[in-house]
Amino acid sequence: MTIRQGGVIDIDTVVLPVSSELVSGFKVRRVLPSKYGRMVGPFVLFDQMGPAVFNTGQGFDVGPHPHIGLAAVTYLIDGEIVHRDSLGKVQALRPGEVSWMTAGSGIVHSERTPPEARASGSNFFGIQAWVALPCRHEEVAADFAHYSEPEIPRTCARGVEFTLIAGASDGFVSPVRTFSDMVFAEIVLTSGARYQVRPEHHERAVYVVAGEVEIVGRPGSFRAAELILLEPGAEIVLKAPAFHSSRLMLMGGEPFPEPRHVYWNFVSSSAERIEQAKTDWRERRFPEVPGEEEFAPLPKDLDQNANGLP
Repeated sequence: MTIRQGGVIDIDTVVLPVSSELVSGFKVRRVLPSKYGRMVGPFVLFDQMGPAVFNTGQGFDVGPHPHIGLAAVTYLIDGEIVHRDSLGKVQALRPGEVSWMTAGSGIVHSERTPPEARASGSNFFGIQAWVALPCRHEEVAADFAHYSEPEIPRTCARGVEFTLIAGASDGFVSPVRTFSDMVFAEIVLTSGARYQVRPEHHERAVYVVAGEVEIVGRPGSFRAAELILLEPGAEIVLKAPAFHSSRLMLMGGEPFPEPRHVYWNFVSSSAERIEQAKTDWRERRFPEVPGEEEFAPLPKDLDQNANGLP
């Protein structure tokens, strides 16, 4: 669905989220993959986690589960989680920090609210995206990297706070090691502030995390949890409505020449590799996460074209 305004085509599609509730009151909103069945550059999955308020004894709990063929990037707005993986890495992630987990040939990890936050109750709000790896890197050795808040490029000017989580954009280059051309950024606009989305990457999309956002020259606004897919080459200006702020995520990059198969937590250019990963997990050939005892069975009746976690 291409949206035309004043004879100029700037928006391809607006994607609405599919929501699921992991625990009572905690929602995950997913806009990639969507019914349109497309990636945005290398991005194959995009989840908004929360916002949520956990009462005493509650928390975010994703037990040990496997991945292949992707990199998972996690960025928190509020709260804290602890990452544990089969490499033996244990790392807390807090707002403004970035974790980049390269699954490659295979990794298992868990993500949980730390005990001290669980004991007192806590807030939680974050973003996680999966980035497909280029064919030549799909089987690289698994790795996990954490970047502190001061390491991540951030600029504030004219009511715009721009944080470059990964990739390159606006004259900045993130220290996060990626495997393909991309941009992944958080943009916070104060009342009436504007940000120009330049055609630096072939495929781009803007996700509205909170508030609303307008596109200059186009009537109406886009609301929270909507993903705006931009036409290649389109140059737009985003604007926060008067007396309101907007929190956005910008993602994009060059598309891959080969399609990606996605089943549960597995991503690959090869359907046979997906089948091998399923067998390996079912027969418990993946390495274990030290300190974790849970085992998540393969989802039953999951259509391979359903793409991603149930």
